Amino acid sequence: MNGDDLFEFETELGFDTLAIRAGYKRTQEAEHNEAIFPTSSYVYDSAAQAAARFSGDEPGNIYSRFTNPTVRTFEERLAALEGAERCVATASGMAAIMSTCLGLLKTGDHIVSSRSIFGSTVVLFNNYMARFGVATDYVDLTDLTAWEEAIKDNTRLLFLETPSNPLVEIADLEKLAELAHRYDCLLVVDNCLCTPALQKPLAMGADIVIHSATKYLDGQGRAVGGAVLGSHDLVGGEVYSVLRTTGPTMSPFNAWIFLKGLETLNLRMKAHCANAMALAQWLDQHPAVGKVYYPGLDNHPDHLLASRQQSDFGGLLSFELHNKSRQQAWQVVDNTRLLSITANLGDVKSTITHPATTTHGRVPVEEREKAGISDGLLRIAVGLESIDDIKNDLQRGLAQIK
Repeated sequence: MNGDDLFEFETELGFDTLAIRAGYKRTQEAEHNEAIFPTSSYVYDSAAQAAARFSGDEPGNIYSRFTNPTVRTFEERLAALEGAERCVATASGMAAIMSTCLGLLKTGDHIVSSRSIFGSTVVLFNNYMARFGVATDYVDLTDLTAWEEAIKDNTRLLFLETPSNPLVEIADLEKLAELAHRYDCLLVVDNCLCTPALQKPLAMGADIVIHSATKYLDGQGRAVGGAVLGSHDLVGGEVYSVLRTTGPTMSPFNAWIFLKGLETLNLRMKAHCANAMALAQWLDQHPAVGKVYYPGLDNHPDHLLASRQQSDFGGLLSFELHNKSRQQAWQVVDNTRLLSITANLGDVKSTITHPATTTHGRVPVEEREKAGISDGLLRIAVGLESIDDIKNDLQRGLAQIK
């Protein structure tokens, strides 16, 4: 079977097959592994063909800021996994959110956003979109009444992450989609933490899915990238136009790395989930820990919703020390030897971070407190090391807590 034949029955294929083979058309060299096209431009057969490409009358490559075969392969493969008509790859996850906002919003529009979103997204909304006359109001992720009350006549987007970072709260996507569409709004869902291996927001009514490919899609911390997925009209029209004009472009080499990451996505996510569940159960019984945030635990308030909406519970968890002390939280971090002290997540290597002073450090204190991010909160992105080694390493730090 060659790459061209695959598209004829792609809808019949399973997730793992799509993750390995979707989107690729072999070149005349008949290579087995996807080719990388590190070129900035392309050659035309004639002046007439060049004119037809630039006018849009003929499909084909024009300039690698917005048309590149390797990037297109990644886009088509991820679209197949998410069940999307179109994907636009970007230089980072934040570039994906920015491109979505620039493509779909105008001066005077309004965003209703979950309070539990990535700190840089809050800064983008408050410090930059606000300069262009786009206002944002924030609500609790799980409070449907608050979402509805925040919607105004000029509301255009409802934006959220589910599960949230770092408290892994779960939003009811079907109910939020119904709410958004009742008020003629678009539902935009950051699916970074689950990936399409665990959750498919478009199938539950979302209009747009955002990814930081830097995280689980790559899975090994090798490259930075992002993606926007949705319909031909929304993503293939307005969002793609932003990319073509302003250029927050994914590089061909990074796209190739993400293609390799997608090949093992399902296997890795299953292993992340298994390790995270085991660690959450252990932390839940630890005397130094006051609370564990992981939707796989029966005592998590969104456990039943996560069980219905996701195929598993993810690789991210957080826990809070009894006294909520920043000094003791840092002490736990500084006494680990195996876990990587970094704010990144989605890596095969387990990472530990203190959200209040890193990922959410630029968020105003009052906003952090409303979002439940205390000084005693620590976040673990559980990797694929031996679970006993992860526990033993955390115990080094937790043992310091009196």
